[in-house]
Amino acid sequence: MNINEIKKLSKNIRIDILNMTSNASSGHPGGSLSSADILAVLYWNILKYDSKNPKWEDRDRFILSKSHACPVLYAALAENGYFDRSELLTFRKLDSRLQGHAHIKTPGVEMSGGSLGQGLSFGVGVALSAKLDEKNYKTYVLLGDGELNEGQNWEAIMTAKKYELGNLVAIVDKNGIQNDRFTHEVMDLNPLPEKWKSFGWECFEVDGHDVESLIKVFQSINFDNPTPKVIIADTIKGKGVSFMENNPDFHGKAANSEQLKQAIAEINNQ
Repeated sequence: MNINEIKKLSKNIRIDILNMTSNASSGHPGGSLSSADILAVLYWNILKYDSKNPKWEDRDRFILSKSHACPVLYAALAENGYFDRSELLTFRKLDSRLQGHAHIKTPGVEMSGGSLGQGLSFGVGVALSAKLDEKNYKTYVLLGDGELNEGQNWEAIMTAKKYELGNLVAIVDKNGIQNDRFTHEVMDLNPLPEKWKSFGWECFEVDGHDVESLIKVFQSINFDNPTPKVIIADTIKGKGVSFMENNPDFHGKAANSEQLKQAIAEINNQ
C-alpha cells in the first residue's frame, strides 16, 4: 500500500482501539494508540502472512510482548481478515476470543501474553528455530520501553547475539510512560541506543509515527547480516487524542462516551 493508504489504516486502527476499550469500559488505549502506525506499516507493507491460513509454516512471526496493548493487534488482524471486524466489540467479554491480554486462541496471535518481559525470549526461540530449520521467515517483537526494566529482556538480548539471530527484529515502542508515571521516573533507560549496541545489536532510530520513515527503516534491514536488529521508535502515548497524549491516566483507562466522541472526531480531522 502507498503511504496515504497506510495513514488511513492507522486512523481506522485508532478508532477501533477507542471503540473497543470504551465499549468494554476497560483496556489499555494509550499504549495501543502509540503503536498503531508501527503495526499499520508492518501488516500492510512488511510482514509475510496469510490471514486465511494463520498457521502457514512460512509466515513471518509478529510477537506482541507488551500484550496489554492487544487492542492495536486485534484491530490490525481484523482489518486484515483474520476475523470479522464485528468481533472487535466482544473485547474483554466473557467467552470472547479477544481477551484483555493477547492469547494464542485468537487467529493471528503467536504468543499468550500477560506478564511483561517475556516476548523477546519467546522471539529468540522462534528465530532460533527458523535458523536451525533453515527457514526464511523473520521474527518481529514489539516491546514497551518500560518493559525493558525486566531483566529477562537483557538475557534474551545477549542470547540473540550469541546465536547470531540476524532474522530477529525487536521494536521498542518508546512512548516514555509506563503504568501510572513516566519511565525516567521509574528507571531511566537512557542512553537506550547505546545499551543495545553495547550488547552487539544493530540499532535503528525512527519517529514511530512517521509512516514513510518507518517503511524505509524496515525495508533497509539486511537480513543477510547475522547481527540481531532493534528499531527504537519514538512515539507518543495516546497518539491522536489530545487529552490522552502523554497522559499516564490513559495507560489503563478507557474513554467514557463523551470522551469517545471527541477522540474519534479528533482522529477523523487529522
